[in-house]
Amino acid sequence: MDALIGALDSALRTLFATPRASRPNPGGNATDVPRAAADRREAAALMRVNHVGEVCAQALYTAQALGTRDPKLRRQFEAAAREETDHLAWTHQRLQDMGSRPSLLNPLWYAGAFGLGLVAGRLGDPVSLGFVVETERQVEAHLDSHLERLPADDHASRAIVTQMKADEAAHANEALAAGAAPLPEPVKGLMRAAAKVMTTTAHYI
Repeated sequence: MDALIGALDSALRTLFATPRASRPNPGGNATDVPRAAADRREAAALMRVNHVGEVCAQALYTAQALGTRDPKLRRQFEAAAREETDHLAWTHQRLQDMGSRPSLLNPLWYAGAFGLGLVAGRLGDPVSLGFVVETERQVEAHLDSHLERLPADDHASRAIVTQMKADEAAHANEALAAGAAPLPEPVKGLMRAAAKVMTTTAHYI
């Protein structure tokens, strides 16, 4: 029951509270935004997509921590979730800097990711860890593409995305070290397809 209450609290804080980071914002305290209006809209859309990714990360790690019976692994998932909370706070702040908003569909994204995390957890710790590895590898590639697309003068967003990418790589490596099992290629393909739907939709809504 305590774990369920904790999961509900995490969902409410992720979706409705202002996130607080435990680490300094890599973008600094500057609120500078791209000068051109079109560049500003594009940067805001990309950071909204990244914010959605962090909403999903909170859901995934919370569900996986709920699903494992290994106390050490639960602590690993919870630690990763705390780092993802930093990402959530940084992207949220950047959206505010640019006068934009998070995705209106965040409750839907959270629910879907939480369900996937529960399924992965039920399939056993090696599969759950394998899901982390594949998710984080796909996120790394996605963040690389954003570094190419962000306006050159949006230094704050680029610094945030760079730090996020480093953290995601670390989470994948930690999951590998903890005994992650490789996922079948069809599963990886389905994950990429689902991520494409989410990122394309969140770019606008």
